[in-house]
Amino acid sequence: MSESVRINRAKKFLPFLEWLPMVTRLTVRRDITAALTGAIVVLPQGVAFATIAGMPPEYGLYTAMVPAIVAALFGSSWHLVSGPTTAASLVLFSSLSALAAPGSAEYVSLAITLTFMVGLTQLILGLVRLGSLVNFISHAVIVGFTTGAALLIAASQLKHFFGIEIPRGLHFHQILHNFSGQITHINPYITLVAMVTVLSGLVARRWLRRVPYMVAAMMCGGAVAAVLNGVLGQEVTGITSVGALPASLPPLSAPDFSLETLKDLAPVVLAVTLLALTEAVSIARSLALRSGQHVNGNQEFIGQGLSNLLGSFFSAYVATGSFNRSGVNYAAGARTPMAAIIAGLLLIGLVLLVAPWVAYLPNASMAGVLLLVAWGLIDLNHIRHIVRASSYEGIVLFVTFAATLLLELEFAILLGVMLSLVVYLSRTSQPQIVVRVPDPRLPKRAFSSDPSLPECPQLRIVRIDGSLFFGAVYHVRDTLRRFRRKWPGQKHLLLIASGINFLDVSGADFLAEEARTRSAGGGRLYLYRVKPAVCEALIRGGHAGVVGRENLFVSKTEALGSIFERLDRDICAHCRHRVFKECEALPPPMGPFVPSPHPDPIPHADDARGCQLGTPGMSKQTDQD
Repeated sequence: MSESVRINRAKKFLPFLEWLPMVTRLTVRRDITAALTGAIVVLPQGVAFATIAGMPPEYGLYTAMVPAIVAALFGSSWHLVSGPTTAASLVLFSSLSALAAPGSAEYVSLAITLTFMVGLTQLILGLVRLGSLVNFISHAVIVGFTTGAALLIAASQLKHFFGIEIPRGLHFHQILHNFSGQITHINPYITLVAMVTVLSGLVARRWLRRVPYMVAAMMCGGAVAAVLNGVLGQEVTGITSVGALPASLPPLSAPDFSLETLKDLAPVVLAVTLLALTEAVSIARSLALRSGQHVNGNQEFIGQGLSNLLGSFFSAYVATGSFNRSGVNYAAGARTPMAAIIAGLLLIGLVLLVAPWVAYLPNASMAGVLLLVAWGLIDLNHIRHIVRASSYEGIVLFVTFAATLLLELEFAILLGVMLSLVVYLSRTSQPQIVVRVPDPRLPKRAFSSDPSLPECPQLRIVRIDGSLFFGAVYHVRDTLRRFRRKWPGQKHLLLIASGINFLDVSGADFLAEEARTRSAGGGRLYLYRVKPAVCEALIRGGHAGVVGRENLFVSKTEALGSIFERLDRDICAHCRHRVFKECEALPPPMGPFVPSPHPDPIPHADDARGCQLGTPGMSKQTDQD
């Protein structure tokens, strides 16, 4: 085995060997700067996200340590930083809160076990090269889920924001109903601390961009709480704190592999896995577009899987790509994944220094920070863009959003994915079937869909814009049957196959069936501009002989010339329209007039509405087909 082959194989299993040669003194200096910024940013985020997840606050920081290092070593993105995220934390809470009390030892054990199961699933998906799986989760699903999650986060923090009692585990509408009945019990001191936190965070984000706005918000809220408690006393204000964090390294942990636990967690593994992978890969790809880097989806699956697998043994819950930390990492000048690795190591040191001070962080201030997080998740511009661009995508967004608020979160994700697939299959199962005719006004009589142009009374020319698979066969068969009923004289059919990229067994069977039907009626089926993959499918299925190799054409001139020779000359003698160039050689029409059909106006054919160019009434697409 040659040295180059061994190196390539090593890079396949140890992807960090690919970027290690990029590490220089200059890149390390920039990576350290980015790592320090990221480590500071994740301190308040980790505590906040752990609160959302129903985990003890320190577990959010643990999740930002080992998983971030492992994902950087075994992923393919140079700038992606893994750790706790809002969406993953919220789904974790939704999935586990019905099985155990949040914050309890049993709850933590379930979270760690779920993390192991999610990591194993991600790793398997990456090893079997299913990195394209996340492509089936549309952007509308992510936006709808994120918007709904933002409202859920805000609703879950109402009790800490206003100092009232609201039971855990309620749905969105139940929380609002419960809150509306307790407005008179709002604690003004707690509300003041929360409002100061929110306002100071907004000010810092707007005018003090060099300062992490979450850190600034927590410091301001904590200062106000300390003053109120010092002047009036905690018995009067009712302001409570998060509590001190343990100043220690991430303790070792072990998943619970009991059959009962695995059975309880199995239904939610797929939804959590899809959400985590979609978040990570979409962030990696968006950053790769800016940096000009190529991201390997399968390798990202493997990296995320290993990060969660190993993280479950170091007290981490489900980690995935963090948009905030990854964006900060890129903006701070990170050059290699070494920045994420250094950030994870720096965070360990920072936790040892800062942990005792978290005891002074008020719950109201934490609620204010989480409201800032929730507000940042709502992207009104994207929502408007999706709704305006596509009614189908708008429906997917709205249904996912509503399901996020009304159903369990894992079911909301799966529902959004299923609805996206239904919309996709609905579109692909009804490919456009565009009637085409030679246009004498265009060079070389190029094909056009102008309905004012006459058709040959014996030949119909159509183009199918879409794959011909089992889901689309019925629509195409029904349309062609309609054509035969309306224009029975058009016994010949020329099918322009340039738009058919894929042909399965059902599609090949249909073409053979159509060829037999046309032959039985005295006509023929002809295929023009057939792609090699479609040709191979016809040959493999034994249908090429039924269609007839002599009926497959590459050239338009050859196709029309060959078909013209097979037309009924008695009908041609009475036809007053000279549709083809070959018709000019015929004698003048004689006898009774034979009407020539016109192309049926098909909605959205050639994207005609608002997209026409050139002569009025002429289709935008006037290619040679």
